[in-house]
Amino acid sequence: MTDARCSCGALTLTLTKPARLTVACHCLDCQRRTGAPFGVGAFYPAEAVAVSGATRQFTRGAASGGKVHTYFCPTCGSSIFWKADNLPSLIGVAVGTLADPPFAAPAKSIFEQSKQAWVRIDGAVEHFLQGSASRPSP
Repeated sequence: MTDARCSCGALTLTLTKPARLTVACHCLDCQRRTGAPFGVGAFYPAEAVAVSGATRQFTRGAASGGKVHTYFCPTCGSSIFWKADNLPSLIGVAVGTLADPPFAAPAKSIFEQSKQAWVRIDGAVEHFLQGSASRPSP
């Protein structure tokens, strides 16, 4: 069991099972959500995530045609987790909110079509120009 939390500690997640997948996403929406060149999310089974504290929600369209609902702390503004309409059984958790340096590296790197040219994601990682349903990058 582990937990994730926002900067001020008012919003926390208790994660009772291990992540099923960790993904580095280079889409422009993740770049804007994080203020960084890419976001890294760990995807947990929805039933393994318990939320404690108030949240605010921002919903945007996704490349899949569905919606992504991002939840953040109304006090400090940290985005902590998200739910995607096309992945109803999973909840994405921002890896930085786990504050767990030995956390597993991403298994996939997606939306590399908008990846910053100087970013390198090495190791045993699948690379995709768009979402992971697309063909892998050459």
